[in-house]
Amino acid sequence: MALDMAKYRRIFLEEATDHLAEISRALLDLEKEMGNVEAIDTIFRMAHSIKSMAASLGYDPVAELSHRLEDRMEGVRAAGRVRDPEELSLLFRGLESLEAMVSAVSNEAEPVPADDALMTALQSEPAQDAVVLATAVAPEAVGGEPKKVRG
Repeated sequence: MALDMAKYRRIFLEEATDHLAEISRALLDLEKEMGNVEAIDTIFRMAHSIKSMAASLGYDPVAELSHRLEDRMEGVRAAGRVRDPEELSLLFRGLESLEAMVSAVSNEAEPVPADDALMTALQSEPAQDAVVLATAVAPEAVGGEPKKVRG
């Protein structure tokens, strides 16, 4: 059985690495044109694929973050574009966190869950992103304690 898991882990790493590279290219395309439908669809599909693969192998932090990215991209698809540079930056942070998790799997370590601020921001409405991230970093900068965000 351990041999099979090693095989599936290797396949996961190969495919996840390819999918992350596609997400990266698509994000760079969105940087140039925030309404690039092909790039939006690519990120959505790649996040979905990573989520499915990670969930089937028990890489829960990877699956959870991929799921949040997928959900966020669903909202981007509905809007027809990335709403602003802050949302694009949030998507890049999600990619970086996923890359770190896949790297941990590659090093035969457990992927560390994404930080709560990132997970909450991905789930929030776009207008709330800056507030959610700012309260996680410096609550006093936005008037006190972090507020509970609907989700």
